[in-house]
Amino acid sequence: MRLQMQFPIILAVATSAQIYDVSNSLTSLSGTLNTTDPTVIGNHYNYWTLTQNKTVYDLTRSDRLPVTSPKLIPMLGYRKNALIEPNRTAFITIDMQNFFLHPQLSPHASLGRAAVGPTLNLIDAFRENGMKVLWVNWGIDAYDLVTMPPSFLEGFSDNNQMNTSFCTEMGHLTQSNGNVVDLGKKLCRGSWNARPWGALDPAMVEGLAEGTDLYFNKNRLSGLWGAQTPLGLYLQESGITTLFFGGVNSDQCVWGNLIDAYFKGFDTVYVEDCAATVSPWYAEEMVRYNADSDGFLANSTYIVEALKQQKT
Repeated sequence: MRLQMQFPIILAVATSAQIYDVSNSLTSLSGTLNTTDPTVIGNHYNYWTLTQNKTVYDLTRSDRLPVTSPKLIPMLGYRKNALIEPNRTAFITIDMQNFFLHPQLSPHASLGRAAVGPTLNLIDAFRENGMKVLWVNWGIDAYDLVTMPPSFLEGFSDNNQMNTSFCTEMGHLTQSNGNVVDLGKKLCRGSWNARPWGALDPAMVEGLAEGTDLYFNKNRLSGLWGAQTPLGLYLQESGITTLFFGGVNSDQCVWGNLIDAYFKGFDTVYVEDCAATVSPWYAEEMVRYNADSDGFLANSTYIVEALKQQKT
């Protein structure tokens, strides 16, 4: 009897519910953007402007956000040029760690080691122009081990078992100069094998000390996976909109970060000579093809030269 009495009330509430028309709100949000302007691609919060007869992609959002000294960067793909705002631009270098690049740990990573020089040059150029350098590396802790999916644990195991996966002791390594190094726990935070390789390590230490660089641990291929991560929170709070990507492996962790950034609305630039992989050649071709489709394709030599010419 009580159910019969309540049922009409529920129906009445449902039929009287108001459906809100948000079209007026969306129109008001357009602000300074002319939605009929064919040179504008996007919305009030996130847009590109095509300039110079549609040969330059202006990524500065200057109609809405302040600009300092925008830089024109030549690109390699079908989008030929991009205008960037230094204060909202960062270079993300991914997983260039001893585990992946040291010749005795990854002897086949010669292309990754060849990317170190261009990476250091690009880091210097970004610092000189007030653009952030973000180090995003594997750095597993105890909580990550509890929440890590079995596919990841098995994928980083030497024998398909937990006893050789993340955060297990890797033993010692005798370097070519005779020094014996404690490798530490596999890709675990603070371990030697998880530190940047070669000249990248002192470069990172210097950048962190000077405040030009920041370091982020990740526990998946991407440092931007899921609803929110430390890297994602930093980018959001800093107002950074344009991201240049390099690192290893290009078709795995670099691609994971780039595609997540693309999904989340960032401008993405793949710097081809600052990235590499040990996968077959066609994996790298996939990354370049899709990076060009989803954003921009670039080379560090042209970026560095363009920044030098426009230095203020």
